Amino acid sequence: MTFFDMLQRAERQNNSMLCVGLDPEPTKFPDRIKGDSNKIYDFCAAIVDATADLVNSFKPQIAYFAAHRAEGQLERLMAHMRRVAPHVPIILDAKRGDIGSTAEQYAIEAFERYGADAVTLSPFMGWDSVAPYLTYHGKGAFLLCRTSNPGGDDLQNQRLASVEGQPLMYEHVAKLAQGPWNLNGQLGLVVGATYPKEIERVRELAPTLPLLIPGVGAQGGDVVATVKAGLRVTDGQTTGPIIVNSSRAILYASKGDDFAHAARRVALQTRDVLHAARG
Repeated sequence: MTFFDMLQRAERQNNSMLCVGLDPEPTKFPDRIKGDSNKIYDFCAAIVDATADLVNSFKPQIAYFAAHRAEGQLERLMAHMRRVAPHVPIILDAKRGDIGSTAEQYAIEAFERYGADAVTLSPFMGWDSVAPYLTYHGKGAFLLCRTSNPGGDDLQNQRLASVEGQPLMYEHVAKLAQGPWNLNGQLGLVVGATYPKEIERVRELAPTLPLLIPGVGAQGGDVVATVKAGLRVTDGQTTGPIIVNSSRAILYASKGDDFAHAARRVALQTRDVLHAARG
């Protein structure tokens, strides 16, 4: 089963467009384990157990594990997610952007070492930075397109005078991902919830690609505007899927021993708001 098959199945089974981002920061852990990087697996596994029936994907951010020498805990977490939620795809948020043999090694890391179903990539170095990941049949790759941070304007919102029609850079990335780069139907795009108009523009240019949308919750993105701008449904079937990520608002919903229950409560609320926004 491909990543996109898994995504479609999880969306239907869990009635969800919500992705829970796993960004473990020990200084924000519940009071009983606060500051203990050895508890990263335990914390994240509890979040997974509490939300596995509410999401269409999980998204572990590799830097939060690597910074604490917790790659082994990430491997354990990946295996745990496979056991308790085999129907939920896992997106490794790595934002890799190198080429050649180095990109091949990063692909091995994502898909063989960690067993991810998809990975996030930076396309700044062009097609060469994407191609090695697409040799893994059925795996997904999400290209940074119009990100949620204000500094994204520095490059993504600049016009390309040498490209026909002089598109903005993010528009050009969207066209490449929908068209010539998407050889095997494996690509998606990362667009920020803080820019709903740009989400809508990306959806115009890439009508069928899955959109991974961070920026709701703690970053303040408008959930309703995000769904309206990005989701596309035809005859009751999703034809332009969205994966709306929330991390901190769910992970750190409580500093007490009830943190997993609190995470479930916030995830359920977010899922229901997303569903209601479908109209």
